Amino acid sequence: MRNWMLVVLLGMTAACARKVTLQTTPAAPVEVSIRLTNNATQAVSVYVQAGGPEVFLKQVSANTTEVIPVPNVSSGTSARLRATLADGSRTYTRESAILTGVFDWQVP
Repeated sequence: MRNWMLVVLLGMTAACARKVTLQTTPAAPVEVSIRLTNNATQAVSVYVQAGGPEVFLKQVSANTTEVIPVPNVSSGTSARLRATLADGSRTYTRESAILTGVFDWQVP
């Protein structure tokens, strides 16, 4: 009877002794955004160019402020920003904007 209990006890110990592996989650990439304040009387289309082709981000309504995520751009990247009025009559640009965290930009 003692041998049988010993076998059961050893079996339970072996079943409970699992290898635990701790892994750390990779650091999330720093997200870059533009806080655009559109003071114009009409919507603007917002674009960014950072080391590649120009990319459309979003259209921002007149007299509003929006935070626009900038995908695939690393923090510290120099970029060209462009906002064009909905009717195409005027374009606003910001050359060599260093994008880190939330970049503030106001048009006009």
